[in-house]
Amino acid sequence: MKQVVHAACPHDCPDACGVLITVDNGRAVNIQGDPAHPVTRGFLCAKVTKYLDRVYAPDRVLYPMRRVAPKGIAPKPPDKSAPAIRSDFERITWDEALDEITTRLNSIAAEFGSEAILPFSYGGTLGKLGYGSMDRRFFHRLGASQLSRNICSDAGETGVISVYGANISTEPEQFRHSKYIIAWAANIHGNNVHLWPFIEEARHNGAKLVVIDPYRTRTAACADWHLPINPGTDAALALGVMHVIIKENLHDAEYVSRHTLGFDALQAKVREYPPEKVAKWTGISAADIQKLAREYATVRPAVIRMNYGVQRSQNGGMASRAIAMLPCITGSWKEIGGGFQLSTSGAYELNTAALRRRDLMQSSLGRPARVLNMVELGKALNQVEDPPVKALFVYNSNPAAVCPNRNEVIRGLRRPDLFTVVHEQFLTDTTDYADIVLPATTFFEHKDLQDAYGHYFLQISNQAIEPLGECESNVDLFRMLAQRMGFKDDCFSDSVDDMIDQALDSPNPRLKGMDRKRLEKEGHMRLNFDGSEASSKPFLPYADGNFQTPSGKAELYNDRLKAEGLDPVAEFVAPEESRHNSSAKSFPLELLARKTNNFLNSTFSNLPSLQRMEQTGLLEMSRKDAETRGIRDGDPVRVFNRRGEIQLKARVDGAVSPGVVAAKLNWAKLTPGNLNINVLTSEKLSDMGNSATFYSVLVEVELFRGSPDAQSQVAPVENQRPQRG
Repeated sequence: MKQVVHAACPHDCPDACGVLITVDNGRAVNIQGDPAHPVTRGFLCAKVTKYLDRVYAPDRVLYPMRRVAPKGIAPKPPDKSAPAIRSDFERITWDEALDEITTRLNSIAAEFGSEAILPFSYGGTLGKLGYGSMDRRFFHRLGASQLSRNICSDAGETGVISVYGANISTEPEQFRHSKYIIAWAANIHGNNVHLWPFIEEARHNGAKLVVIDPYRTRTAACADWHLPINPGTDAALALGVMHVIIKENLHDAEYVSRHTLGFDALQAKVREYPPEKVAKWTGISAADIQKLAREYATVRPAVIRMNYGVQRSQNGGMASRAIAMLPCITGSWKEIGGGFQLSTSGAYELNTAALRRRDLMQSSLGRPARVLNMVELGKALNQVEDPPVKALFVYNSNPAAVCPNRNEVIRGLRRPDLFTVVHEQFLTDTTDYADIVLPATTFFEHKDLQDAYGHYFLQISNQAIEPLGECESNVDLFRMLAQRMGFKDDCFSDSVDDMIDQALDSPNPRLKGMDRKRLEKEGHMRLNFDGSEASSKPFLPYADGNFQTPSGKAELYNDRLKAEGLDPVAEFVAPEESRHNSSAKSFPLELLARKTNNFLNSTFSNLPSLQRMEQTGLLEMSRKDAETRGIRDGDPVRVFNRRGEIQLKARVDGAVSPGVVAAKLNWAKLTPGNLNINVLTSEKLSDMGNSATFYSVLVEVELFRGSPDAQSQVAPVENQRPQRG
């Protein structure tokens, strides 16, 4: 008999959709958006609509495997109908895999100390258990190095928290009431698609959509007004907009007086950012800066949807902080359809401490383990650490594709003395350097608890089908490893339901009335904002102040920033790799290492049904930059800097302004030369949050004059030692 199972999409997307999976005789036969979910509203993105292709892909990893050939680019499979059969791996049993892993980890810990073991994971799943529960317990109990998981969002979130005290934002349903919507580095139509219908509803009622983005995204192409800003200059624009608003007395003096701290200091600071000066940095005319400021301050309600593109610059934290100040000086937080949205994640406050059990480190080390930054994986694997990293355990991530300074990352992954385990659904770029590959479930095949960073609905994601082959969930994998290691702590016997109950056991009043049984029955529940468990009243988090800062106010002046060497108000500092600094003499073009519309980071890159929807291997250029270099549309080009080089095909299409080029992230093995755009990005860290700076990259471009396969003749990665920085 057919049955319909409620689940939730766990992928790294703000929408966290409710989904309905139809199962017939144990096989999933359909997936659709949950029409009862107030944000999903019955439809799914193009990626997840095709999720059955992912679950039942012929190249799913279904069994444990052991490497039997040198690490590196995989040989082509002899049978294209079964691409998961490869000569560099042999199939083994789970018992053999677990025995080898625990033996190697114990040996490494005995010789070098347990901190020589590094777990590496991130947002391959954002389910609360799959992302961080039994895995954290295992590595905490083992005494392994801790991973600072800040490659993506920490700069922006730290900047916002420095003003608001929490990552709490305008709920998406309110955008329908907005009259002025700014999408600031937010490709809503491409990667936040469930916000788009609310924006279209607002526009139907007369709202204006303004897009601030250096790239002409899908959203920019649909906008009423696109402002193509120079990369990394967002802080300057925000300060310039505030200059106009304050100078012309367009700010909400009453709200500012009652609910902000440090307005006088901000007022003094923005005098340094007149529109004429800001125009030279941003590439946006002084007249347009003035127009933007006046419209934003006077057309009400106004809302800003800022996405994480802003903070992938070296000054990304300060840029996020400056933009977050805007609704505080205009008072738009008072209005339904006003305010600001980056992330809603700070409202959930689940009991992650109970899930992750950091206290278990005391059992093995008697102290907290060292912390290594995932952005600097190349550095961690290649430079002498104390102790050196001798084992890498990868899950929920594909570091060989997504980490910056890829040449250094690959050089580290090639080390014959590095024992690497990868828990995966497919043979990714990273599995090409693994010693052991373990088969992982999709969200169809396990149960989880799902929060969101783009809305306020908590969900249960139920298991729809039995795991394919011998796949295991993250929870079950690390429970098995704990048992093999002989860990006797009771927490390693907790079931999935036990851990969901633990996560919900939180003092957060917004979780009042929520328990596992109700979530299982109802599928999704809105956070409780006013004491009424069924309330649908709009959530206005800062209408009456109530900021979660130490002062209780929006901190336009934050003295704590001074201790970090940062301006306590805000300032624009040009990234080291930008046209505003001397480094541009050798490499004059700013590179946007972009994400695609139809993949999700590196996830989905290998699915033929999605590959057909996405053009990859392109370098988008302005006509001016192309003509200066004798490049025409369709020409092969060499894109390079001191860290590396890659061959792409020129697309001269007007998607970027002069001085800017753009290319999309893809699996390296699916790109000519087995390279991807991260051979050009650096391990430089952002000003706040120590995040990655993927958009602070300088390159040069020239016509590629070699043979079509010349890229394969480039010196092997392990012999290249490009300069750092």
